[in-house]
Amino acid sequence: MRTFSLEDVMSVEEFNNEIQKRRTFAIISHPDAGKTTLTEKLLLYGGAIHLAGSIKSRKTQRHAVSDWMEIEKQRGISVTSSVLQFDYDGCRINILDTPGHQDFSEDTYRTLMAVDSAVMIIDVAKGVEAQTKKLFKVCKQRNIPIFTFVNKLDRYGKEPLELMEEIESVLGIRSYPMNWPIGIDGKYKGVYDRQKRQIELFDEDATHGQKERTSVTGDITDPQIAELLGVTAQQALAEDIELLDTAGEAFDLDKIAHGELTPMFFGSAMTNFGVQNFLEEYLKLAPPPAPRNSSAGLILPDNENFSAFVFKIQANMNPAHRDRLAFIRICSGKFERGMSVYHHKTNKMIKLSQPQQFLAQERQIIDVAYPGDIVGLFDPGVFGIGDTLCDAGHKFDFADFPVFPPEKFARVQAKDTMKRKQFVKGITQLTQEGAVQLFQQAGAGMESYIVGTVGNLQFEVLEYRLKNEYGVDILMQMQHYEVARWLVNKDGSEVTPESLRGTDRGMFVYDMKQRPVLLVNNEWALGWIVDNNPDVDLFHVPPDKKEA
Repeated sequence: MRTFSLEDVMSVEEFNNEIQKRRTFAIISHPDAGKTTLTEKLLLYGGAIHLAGSIKSRKTQRHAVSDWMEIEKQRGISVTSSVLQFDYDGCRINILDTPGHQDFSEDTYRTLMAVDSAVMIIDVAKGVEAQTKKLFKVCKQRNIPIFTFVNKLDRYGKEPLELMEEIESVLGIRSYPMNWPIGIDGKYKGVYDRQKRQIELFDEDATHGQKERTSVTGDITDPQIAELLGVTAQQALAEDIELLDTAGEAFDLDKIAHGELTPMFFGSAMTNFGVQNFLEEYLKLAPPPAPRNSSAGLILPDNENFSAFVFKIQANMNPAHRDRLAFIRICSGKFERGMSVYHHKTNKMIKLSQPQQFLAQERQIIDVAYPGDIVGLFDPGVFGIGDTLCDAGHKFDFADFPVFPPEKFARVQAKDTMKRKQFVKGITQLTQEGAVQLFQQAGAGMESYIVGTVGNLQFEVLEYRLKNEYGVDILMQMQHYEVARWLVNKDGSEVTPESLRGTDRGMFVYDMKQRPVLLVNNEWALGWIVDNNPDVDLFHVPPDKKEA
């Protein structure tokens, strides 16, 4: 805990108030469930934008604020985590809008290391989908509180009770509906707020969700509300609420805080149906910044010594400046512009200049920030993902990030040999971002690299970004390998292509730290290598890393 003199009492109180105001969360979902759309609408209600951009709409040429990369605008998908900050109702909100596509699960995983809670979006028609399961599992491992937003209520979908059962059976978590949709057979007119015991009926939306949705609120017994509802819908609502109150899960803040119970909200991000209600309730229930594990034990947010970790690196957010930013999550102490901190990896002091906060690509220089905040720092090439920054008098290291083993591989080289310098710079920077993993084939020249990814879309983004950000066209040749293993001799000696039996069954490469790696076609070929090299240990990820 912090230790202060009496003169510091006011500043202590102000400091703690700033911490309690912070809400830092990620939005997770399967592709197309409406994640980026919900992010836009939260910004709309927060006053950060005045006209929300529809991701899919062909009637407007606007794009989502959080989708700043050109390829995202063209394809209507998120392929990189965006950082968005705004104030609402006395809270400072840090939203991390994660990539929706499953090929970018590693970026999403790193983002989830930087948040205190998660909002899980479920498509009312499709229910719990594959990518949602994977991301939920990560949140569950970290005991992150999870809030569920059932989206697309403006369309026909599954029954609410059916969705509750599905969440419990597929994800293994009980749910508590904070509100309940009003309507019959997927045609919903509004929601019933279980806490306030009041109905909110939404007016027709003529703006395609670009402005705040107007609504009528009232008591369930109000004759005017009853008339608007109709007898059938009112009766169905009364029966559902009675069932939830008598047989449903009890509201339990402690279970919510430990990720054992998920508050459930129904709405439509596209038409602003139930979004404001969700935002306000979420801010009441979501936790402020939490303590973090480190080599020195638990680091509390109100510790006076500054600490943070790098969870994301992004090159060329501003194409005009060709800049490179490191995103840090502040864990303790007060951040001040120009302060010098200890960089654990290089064992050096670093001055934190040009600190910035974001509304996607739009940014502003800031002077101070507090635990829970996400800050972008100008990176001259010294930062790496997972790096710890802390006070020089209290050195420690935050727990390392787990990594994903690559599953897809391609040989990549510059089409024009005269552009090799730009090619090397570009592919090195994108590797440092964590977008791809880079390998060099043993005995091969420096003209080409072997690139490893989790999914195929990453190759498309790599090709697109090298061309548009570095001016390099590339030749890409897909490789038939699907399995990578890092190699370590049990006696500590170096594994070489000559010392390993069966290298002809795969490709012997080195990663960027010159560690030997073997790429093979399948698990059967790998089994042969294992059987014929009993003195070699094989790892899914580098031996000093933990697999995600």
